[in-house]
Amino acid sequence: MKLGKLADKVRSKNAGPFWLTLDIFCGDAAVFRQVSEGLASDRVAALLGADVAVMKRFDMPELNVVKFSVPRPARQGAIDDRDMHGASFANLLAEMEI
Repeated sequence: MKLGKLADKVRSKNAGPFWLTLDIFCGDAAVFRQVSEGLASDRVAALLGADVAVMKRFDMPELNVVKFSVPRPARQGAIDDRDMHGASFANLLAEMEI
């Protein structure tokens, strides 16, 4: 199943000019467990072109949220920045199979 169909919402945004944050909002504890256990950090890093050793992962069961923070591929606003707000990265994550 695709992550975007399983989770209530998949969101990405800037976390300053050098980092992105990706949030997966799960509707309940069962979905949270399925996402948390089924979503390998190395797969997410590979999808985003990030180094898994630098990527940060936060599993927050009290909120039913899984969060990733990764360095931006290009500094926000740089000539090679393809997404000024970091919003398009959520689409990549939402298409991942769990």
